[in-house]
Amino acid sequence: MKKVNSQDPYASLRFSDFRFYVSNTFLFAATILIQEVIVGYELYKMTHDPLALGLIGLAEAIPFIITSLLGGYIADQKNKISVMHISIVVIILGSVILYTLFQPGIYNSLTEFQHLAAIYGVFGLIGFAKGFYSPASSSLKPYLVPRQFYANSSTWSGSFRQAGAITGPAIAGFLYAFAGFQNTLLIVIVNFVVCWFLLGMIKTRPEIVKITTPIIESLKEGFRFVFRTRIVLYAISLDLFSVLFGGVVALLPVFAEDILKVGPEGLGLLRAAPSTGALLTMLGMAYFPATHNAWRNMLISVAGFGLFTILFAISTNFMLSCAALFFTGVCDSVSVIIRQTILQIYPPEEMRGRVAAVNGIFVSSSNELGAFESGVLAKAFGTVPSVMMGGVMTLAVVTWIYVKSKDLFSVRLS
Repeated sequence: MKKVNSQDPYASLRFSDFRFYVSNTFLFAATILIQEVIVGYELYKMTHDPLALGLIGLAEAIPFIITSLLGGYIADQKNKISVMHISIVVIILGSVILYTLFQPGIYNSLTEFQHLAAIYGVFGLIGFAKGFYSPASSSLKPYLVPRQFYANSSTWSGSFRQAGAITGPAIAGFLYAFAGFQNTLLIVIVNFVVCWFLLGMIKTRPEIVKITTPIIESLKEGFRFVFRTRIVLYAISLDLFSVLFGGVVALLPVFAEDILKVGPEGLGLLRAAPSTGALLTMLGMAYFPATHNAWRNMLISVAGFGLFTILFAISTNFMLSCAALFFTGVCDSVSVIIRQTILQIYPPEEMRGRVAAVNGIFVSSSNELGAFESGVLAKAFGTVPSVMMGGVMTLAVVTWIYVKSKDLFSVRLS
């Protein structure tokens, strides 16, 4: 690899393979969210039931959880880019099926129950593919830059992911309004094809490690490592519970349609607000890393996430709601960068895929499970009370982990 100044805030981006990786990260994140936003809005228009939105998350989370450990095992001993390529092909297939389901002839021939079941089945297929894609992607990243740039690469990969998370929802609302639902689904399919080609441009091929232990024992090793390494366990736990209890994304169509009354364009801005905050913060962290007082910053950021979630819940003003979501993104980005750096530094090379899979089960799937939890609570107690309860639970978890982890305040990641 080329020589790069270790103090260069753009160090990771000097490596061409990493540039292709983050370009794919940006486009993949944006496209997944475009699809989720427009399908979620269409479902809410169809059902006017917040639980229907939560069930999208559950449909995706169950196969993700079931397959993620196997995905991590495969990522540790197979060609990671090939695994990602196959996963994207499956996701493209799911998007094509979604497009077909909304064709007038098929749409009119199905009952509402059949149509919903088919849509949830497609999201289940996407969750299955992401169970393989996610650990392969996470375990590939450390091979694309030298070790001294791990924190910098976490910042930039997170920044590109958040840029995609901004662009996707913001574009989705306007595409839905001006290009139409079906044309937007076609754009989604084309974007996933571009992702497939971007991955193919990465030249680095990590050495394939042969795992001789039986698959069940090998998977247990990933769990044992996480539960033995307290900083990894607590970092995963903080993100897990903050997203599980404090996430409001699944309910944003309800806020946009019924509470703030801002329509699909406003929904796009609401979805983009937290990612805008996250992106700006991550760009700042390229110059001023948050990893020096890592554990202190982690706890403060997750507590802030809970507080701003509560503010969003009680707001009836669109601009204040956007601002509250913006600051949830600011807080979330700090915890994400610290957790990603921890997960690159602490696991041994031959176990990164399995540790990434465990992280995926407890954190990545918590987005979908959190969506289901939000939908259930909103159905039972109302939308605003359910979001407030989530923010309060996040603060309770931060307090508990603070008491249990005071010794980690001395940890330095940079």
